[in-house]
Amino acid sequence: MFKINLSEKSGKTFKLEAEAPSLVGKELHDKIDGKDISTDLEGFEFEITGASDKSGFTAMKEIEGIGLGKLLLSYEKGMKKRPRREGKKKMGRNRQKGLRLRKTVRGKVISEAISQINLKVLKEGKKKLGEVFADQVKGKEVEGEKEEVKKEG
Repeated sequence: MFKINLSEKSGKTFKLEAEAPSLVGKELHDKIDGKDISTDLEGFEFEITGASDKSGFTAMKEIEGIGLGKLLLSYEKGMKKRPRREGKKKMGRNRQKGLRLRKTVRGKVISEAISQINLKVLKEGKKKLGEVFADQVKGKEVEGEKEEVKKEG
């Protein structure tokens, strides 16, 4: 079971949980058909933009295969903000100039160990994603109305 995030160019993201055995063996930045994920997404074309495993390790294109590996990273994917050390020059958002850390990351091939996959829409199908995931859109509107009622009362 994969948690799949489908993002549009407009910035909206739709979430889907699905068993998609056809995704196993695909790599980051591969193009896939929507029907491989769900029958509702027929006609769509997606690109795999990222993934992470059950432990939270990010999949990165520099590591071959499905296993874990270590990379020397500067501030980018897989890095968190670090507090400034005393006596060092600060470089915006609590970053030290030249700081690099060796981090554990996952390989670029999708496997059973991957729990979350991020997809970007390349080609739309007959319907828009908002119509396919109408229940998610309605759920957000209902939550927004409940919050307004609480603020008034």
